Amino acid sequence: MAVPARKTSKAKKKLRRTHQKINKPEISYDESLGEYRRSHRVSLKGYYKGKKVID
Repeated sequence: MAVPARKTSKAKKKLRRTHQKINKPEISYDESLGEYRRSHRVSLKGYYKGKKVID
C-alpha cells in the first residue's frame, strides 16, 4: 500500500481545493417578459432572446 513520504501541508491542501466551490447562478432581468431568469437558459414561459421557442 502506498504511503506518502511527507505530510501534505495546509497550503498545498488549500491550493488543491481552490476549485471546489459553489458558484452562484447568473441571473439577469429580461425586459421583454418583465421577469428574472438565468442567463443562457429558456425562461419558464418558453422564451429565449425574445422569441417563443417552446409552446
